Formats: sequence, C-alpha cells, structure tokens
Amino acid sequence: MTDPRPETLPATLYERAGGMSFFESLIERFYAGVADDEALRPLYPEADLAPAARRLTLFLAQYWGGPRTYDEERGHPRLRTRHAPFAIGPVERDRWLVHMRAALAASDAPPDVAAELERYIAMAAEAMRNRD
Repeated sequence: MTDPRPETLPATLYERAGGMSFFESLIERFYAGVADDEALRPLYPEADLAPAARRLTLFLAQYWGGPRTYDEERGHPRLRTRHAPFAIGPVERDRWLVHMRAALAASDAPPDVAAELERYIAMAAEAMRNRD
C-alpha cells in the first residue's frame, strides 16, 4: 500500500527519528541513568522501572506523530495532573534533563530531530516542576 500523503508534506518527527525503535532506545538509555540517580529514583514508586519506561516511550512516540497507543491505554496524558503527587523541584528537573540529554546525545538522531527534541524536553521538564 502506498502512503496517501502528498510527497510535499514533511514526515513527522516520529518518522524522521526512525519510528518506535528510536523512542524505545532513547528511553531505555534515559532510564538506565534514572535507575542510579539518588535525586530521581525516589520519584518512581514502582520497583521495576519498565512500566514507567513503557509509558514515557508511548507518550513521546504518540506526541511526535507515532501510534496512539498511549491514549488508547491511558487516556489523555494530563501530564501536570499525573506528575502532581511527586515533588519536582529544580534539582529533580535538572537531573531529569541530565539523563534525557545524555540519552539524546547517545542516540543516532538526525541533527534537526535532536534539536527539536531538545527544545521539547527543556520545556516539558520545566512544565512538570511543581516545587521551588
């Protein structure tokens, strides 16, 4: 089957990044850092980080134009509401960014994809901050 989109429409970031495998690898690297981070690990109440990794992978893939699995499984993201129970101050925000930026730097993302993701993660990290 051919793609019904006109060739003039740009591919989504999801497609440009390499699809689901890109987001799975990115988030796997991210959570490898979180696992041993004394400031961040307490924010993840589950002993196994795999469910959190799956949720973030599905969210980011969907946000950037991939499958709508996150919505199908969890409903609207409601990110601020979902993160409200966790104390996220500047330290936690900055540690989250350290690991996400390291994961992104270790990826094979094209420069335009990496730049777009960097802008988004900086904005999202600050938006989740709920403590001073």
